[in-house]
Amino acid sequence: MKIQYRFTSETWQYKGKGGWYFVSLPPEFSVEIRAALKSEEQGWGRLKVTARIGNHEWETAIWFDTKANTYLLPLKAEVRKKEKIEDKQIVTVILFI
Repeated sequence: MKIQYRFTSETWQYKGKGGWYFVSLPPEFSVEIRAALKSEEQGWGRLKVTARIGNHEWETAIWFDTKANTYLLPLKAEVRKKEKIEDKQIVTVILFI
């Protein structure tokens, strides 16, 4: 059985190499997820999830960022393009873990 998390977050672009786009999970969700599923994490704090934004659902992973003390969800270029997602845009995300 998968646990569902629904939240809104502002997109942001990593300024380093590659320029990936992300959304940060709300801190309270990250605390809950990490407490329950840290043992399921793979290298670099990676945890497999299914994500949905708008009409697009995809298999991906969230990554725990120790500096921000929260999980980050990378946004695939294909999803950004199809959902017309830009930097600093508020999006509604549904995660299934």
